[in-house]
Amino acid sequence: MPNSLNAAKRHRQSLTRRMRNKTIKSSVRTSIKAFEVAVKKHDREAAEVNFKKFVKLIDTAAGKGVYHKNTAARKKSRLHKVLVGMAS
Repeated sequence: MPNSLNAAKRHRQSLTRRMRNKTIKSSVRTSIKAFEVAVKKHDREAAEVNFKKFVKLIDTAAGKGVYHKNTAARKKSRLHKVLVGMAS
């Protein structure tokens, strides 16, 4: 239980932010899973579409501070490697 008004406000803010971050991270993970399903089915077009959606979501999340910029870059890089590997 917070002892001061300031601590109570910070607690309220952290709850709000945690819920917002949770929904954003969930949508990013969902887009990753959609990409992986397309890769497993060897559907290059669907994989490219899902990759573009994922990149937009992760860049937005990194801009809002949900993910660190290097974490976002690492995730994009790893999925892009998989996408490029589908061609060969």
